[in-house]
Amino acid sequence: MDEARLNVFMGKLVNDMGGAAMLANVIVGEELGLYKAMADSLPISPETLAEKTTCNPRLVREWLSAHAASGYMEHLDGKFRLPEEQALALAVEESPVYVAGGLGVVASFFHDKDKLVKAMRGNGALPWGDHHPCMFTGTERFFRPGYKGHLIAEWLPALEGVVAKLEDGAKVADIGCGHGASTVIMAKAFPNSRFVGYDYHAPSVTVATQRADEAGVSSRAHFFQGTAKSFPGNDYDLICYFDCLHDMGDPVGAARHAYDCLKDDGTVLLVEPFANDTLDDNIGPVGRLFYAASTFICTPNSLSQEVGLGLGAQAGEMRLRKVFSEAGFKQFRRATQTPFNLILEARK
Repeated sequence: MDEARLNVFMGKLVNDMGGAAMLANVIVGEELGLYKAMADSLPISPETLAEKTTCNPRLVREWLSAHAASGYMEHLDGKFRLPEEQALALAVEESPVYVAGGLGVVASFFHDKDKLVKAMRGNGALPWGDHHPCMFTGTERFFRPGYKGHLIAEWLPALEGVVAKLEDGAKVADIGCGHGASTVIMAKAFPNSRFVGYDYHAPSVTVATQRADEAGVSSRAHFFQGTAKSFPGNDYDLICYFDCLHDMGDPVGAARHAYDCLKDDGTVLLVEPFANDTLDDNIGPVGRLFYAASTFICTPNSLSQEVGLGLGAQAGEMRLRKVFSEAGFKQFRRATQTPFNLILEARK
């Protein structure tokens, strides 16, 4: 046994244990409004923060101390400061790097642990709708900042001729729309176009409808329960899949249905978690996050459906290209990318 190697690994394990514990503290802080109360980046005492948020001052002090020990905050002379950079990730919901609200996804892993154990000992199936409710709100809040930051400004302009169609008035389907974050963002940006979101999870469709009403776009963004292989229509200018195709049991069948539903000059926008084509090339922080999430969410959801292809969240461009080629598409390319997403375009 290599004792030095053991010590290095134990250090990594302790670091990960601390990280997991801190994420629980972040979830608590987000729910209690502690970060928002520190968003001005001014030093504050535990007692003052507790008073501002109507929380117990002793527990607030411990919570703040955990953040200082983790490097999430600064500590000086008994006061704590949330730097501007950290505030963008933890306190400012309009920031494109806001992550605190999306940690409900991580919380669901622990709520759903017994369900995953059963799936692993069985046929691998854990349907999306069987997750804890914090999964659904967490997913919306995890992806929405990135969509707001990139979808209109970068992703749609990277597609051939799509923005011009949207400005003139296009018909768009958002498949696997969840709570409708992506649909609403597009509807607000392109008032001449009409948007339809489909999701097989009925509670999400209800929330998406509420989101459209709250955003003032309910006249041109509508949501229905439906599957990726059966949604109606054959005259779409744009069909979108935002971080969902790899979760489907039959992505080839879904892509084939999209082919049939598109106009001859229509486009598929496929947004997927960033991945290279091999495991060895995905080893790192982003790959670790997506493989771990895929173990709980993406792959067992796929295995719960017909075909059960189980692409997983690290499918990669080459495997996704094969899906669309099998579905009949002749054109497939990487339009652009971010550190967390591949943005792919498919055309007939």
